[in-house]
Amino acid sequence: MKIFHISDLHIGKQLNYYNLKENQAAVLKEIVRKMEEYHPDVLLIAGDVFDKSVPSGEAYTLFDDFLNQAAKIRPAIPICIIAGNHDSPERLNYASSFMEKHRIYISAMPPQKPEEFLKKLVLEDGYGPVNFYFLPFTKPGYVRRIFPEQDISDYEKAVRALLEREAIDWNQRNVLISHQFYQGQGWETKTCESEQVVLSVGGLDRIDISAIRKFDYAALGHLHGPQQIKEPHIRYSGSPLKYSVSEEHQKKSVTMVTLKEKGETPEIELLALPAIQDVRSVRGSLSEVTARAGEKNRHDFVRVTVTDENEPYRMKEQLQEVYDFLLEIRVDNERTRERMKTEGETYEKLSPDTAFRAFYEEIQKEPLSVKEEALMAKLLDELTEEDE
Repeated sequence: MKIFHISDLHIGKQLNYYNLKENQAAVLKEIVRKMEEYHPDVLLIAGDVFDKSVPSGEAYTLFDDFLNQAAKIRPAIPICIIAGNHDSPERLNYASSFMEKHRIYISAMPPQKPEEFLKKLVLEDGYGPVNFYFLPFTKPGYVRRIFPEQDISDYEKAVRALLEREAIDWNQRNVLISHQFYQGQGWETKTCESEQVVLSVGGLDRIDISAIRKFDYAALGHLHGPQQIKEPHIRYSGSPLKYSVSEEHQKKSVTMVTLKEKGETPEIELLALPAIQDVRSVRGSLSEVTARAGEKNRHDFVRVTVTDENEPYRMKEQLQEVYDFLLEIRVDNERTRERMKTEGETYEKLSPDTAFRAFYEEIQKEPLSVKEEALMAKLLDELTEEDE
């Protein structure tokens, strides 16, 4: 079975206030073109379809156009969609019953009642059935009512509890679609600025891959860099576009998975997704960075770091003359480094709980009480889940 795996479309996102509508329309069109060329048996979209919980009309139209074009392909290709942390479950789930008639399957919320279970789609190929399990972005608070006698205090416990109650036949091939922050012991998970990975207090949102290892393939969303997590069958597809300068060296792609007979390692191929504008950084003296601008790259989204010891005359204006989409201008020289040092602007990045604790002690002149610590943990956990 041939599977297309994408995620983190973030339709409606802006890059430093630049509208990305044309960029997103172009990459979605390219995904449809690849669907026509390779004709997968199913397309999986692993969350964060939209960038905001209340998408603009423009964002809705863009996604609607994408689905309409994909639905025209014959034979029809089923499309499986789950909600990510950026998506509004209610809005994403709108008209889902109607969409199923057109083989577009959506799961926006995990089970919240004892009688509810994960959405499941069964497809067939020459080796038999393949069971697709939909696990949309899950918070511990979403599922506690199902497990009144269990301690669902973090994300891993929530995900494990949900999967363990499913009657999964592990003798068949099973695929999980999930949007969470997974990591493997001893494995470096690569993150970037645009994901807003503000880890909850104590790293409660991290889930060890042992919770999902038994699946024949885990189609993951949430991280923007395409990568496997310790094992080749546990993968983040990454976002289709670069959404920050921290992603400048990433190669964006569609993950094409060929699922073979039970027990065989799936084949993975990354199908490159070209962008109409690149996102990159440039560093050097003003004369050096302006000299590097040409007709082919002046339209890229660029962050410039100028290293002249004496600030050049009309620096911003000179850069704007050669780069059309400036994201940021930085100055890095002896003087700015010394100023940052003396003004105390270089500091260790603090976790949200540590920063709040230090702020509270500075204002109140006393540490948080046990009760206040618990309240802070609960509030920060809820807030960071909303902002991720």
